[in-house]
Amino acid sequence: THNTTTHSSNYANRYTTNKRLQQTQAQVDEVVDIMRVNVDKVLERDQALSVLDDRADALQQGASQFETNAGKLKRKYWWKNCKMMIILAIIIIVILIIIIVAIVQSQKK
Repeated sequence: THNTTTHSSNYANRYTTNKRLQQTQAQVDEVVDIMRVNVDKVLERDQALSVLDDRADALQQGASQFETNAGKLKRKYWWKNCKMMIILAIIIIVILIIIIVAIVQSQKK
């Protein structure tokens, strides 16, 4: 009977140890699955950030190009505006000269 009790006790200990081992293995598997999901999420996030970074670079480049073109356009129309003002001033001066000459001619008569 002592031998049978020892045998039962050993079996119970092995069963308990196996049960604990299975529980621990299940917990490890669960943690591994969670970590895999987390790694996948990190990789997806990294990819999304890379895409966002590329878009930001393209937007920055587009903004720089727009700023350059806007500056050129501003200078172009500033010169056109200056030319128009000069032409308008010349026309006004010519009209004033014609009026003054007409007044002087009419006073001579």
